[in-house]
Amino acid sequence: MPRAIWKGAISFGLVHLPVSLYPASHENDIDFDWLDQRTLDPVGYKRVNKRTGKEIDKAHIVKGVKHDDGYVVLSDDEIRNAYPKTTQTIAIEAFVQAQDVSFVYLEKPYYLEPAPKAEKVYSLLREAMADASLIGIARVVMHNKEHLAALLPAGPALMLGTLRWADEIRSPEELKLPPEGKDANGLKDAELKMARQLIDEMTVAFDAGRYQDRFSEAIRALVAKKAEAGETQTVEPLEEGPPTGDNVVDLAELLKRSLGGKRGSTAAEAKASPAPRKTGKPARKKA
Repeated sequence: MPRAIWKGAISFGLVHLPVSLYPASHENDIDFDWLDQRTLDPVGYKRVNKRTGKEIDKAHIVKGVKHDDGYVVLSDDEIRNAYPKTTQTIAIEAFVQAQDVSFVYLEKPYYLEPAPKAEKVYSLLREAMADASLIGIARVVMHNKEHLAALLPAGPALMLGTLRWADEIRSPEELKLPPEGKDANGLKDAELKMARQLIDEMTVAFDAGRYQDRFSEAIRALVAKKAEAGETQTVEPLEEGPPTGDNVVDLAELLKRSLGGKRGSTAAEAKASPAPRKTGKPARKKA
């Protein structure tokens, strides 16, 4: 595990539970560097005045926020004084049903580890929340920013998931979406029955280990092969583009063809078969 990035206490009622916060995830994306094609030298960035196109010295750069037709300039001291005060506390404000928190609010997960001699209180809170199927909604200040967060039991761990604020979620009102309700869309009972049957055939217990980032794996394999053999390779598209509006098929016919077909069989196999082993990243070849 990496080092703790935050230390403080969970606060609920009069109880304070000392904990340390650890990242529960890491980015696994491919990092493409910009290079000069002629020399493979790294390509950097310049600070450029967007109106004149001329390079500008760092000393002449200030921070501003767009307001109406202009900018409001803020000094570093003004910005620093506006930061929320660090309290080193995960202050639980309420407990809610887990299903009431939509996945659209979830941002980033963290593990919480109890401080020495705080294991019993940690276990008590974890088990009480698990028994009631509740999660805690809390506020916490990290990296000079106040976060809304969800405290939840996950196996032997208590986890903290930062949440997006409500005003950070875009409304779907401007999208052209079909209205809710089967009658409003002319859906027949037979079509809904077949759709539910297909969904049931494809339903399995979720296992994140079954799903890999195929693009990153393909790029890593390609880089390893080119480094070893010096051959020029291409990466095949992982999937075809989405169908256009001209390729609409009859819904009932599509459901009939799907039932008991390849996808249903795949789901059935997933129920019966053990999870695949995780494969490691290809090792770098030494020069």
